[in-house]
Amino acid sequence: QVQLVESGGGLVQAGGSLRLSCAASGRTFNTYSMGWFYQAPGKEREFVAGISWNGDSTNVANSVKGRFTISRDNAKNTVYLQMNNLKPEDTAVYYCAVTSGLPLPRVGLYTYWGQGTQVTVSS
Repeated sequence: QVQLVESGGGLVQAGGSLRLSCAASGRTFNTYSMGWFYQAPGKEREFVAGISWNGDSTNVANSVKGRFTISRDNAKNTVYLQMNNLKPEDTAVYYCAVTSGLPLPRVGLYTYWGQGTQVTVSS
C-alpha cells in the first residue's frame, strides 16, 4: 500500500506560480508511475500531468501545457508539479495518485490517492 500526502497549495494571484509536492510512503515508490489531477467544485476530476517511474516519460494535459511541469525525485519519494502563469480557471483541489501502469490521463487507472491540496487563483 502507498500513502500520499500533497502540499504546497495556497492562494495566488493570476500570473503567479506554485509548486506542489506529493510525498509518498513505501519502499516501492520508484516502481510506480505518478499522476496529478484536479477537481473544481461541481466538476469531475481531470488529469493534469503524469510521469513514468523513472521520470523519462511525461504526459501533460493540453490545458496546462507550457505552464505546468511534472517531475519526481525517487531518492526523496516525492513528485512535484510546478505551476507557472496560473489562471483563475486553474482553481481546484489538486490530487496526486499512483498507477502501476503507464501515466495515462484516466482516473480509473490510478489506485492510490492523496487527500488533495487546494489551489486558488485570484484574478
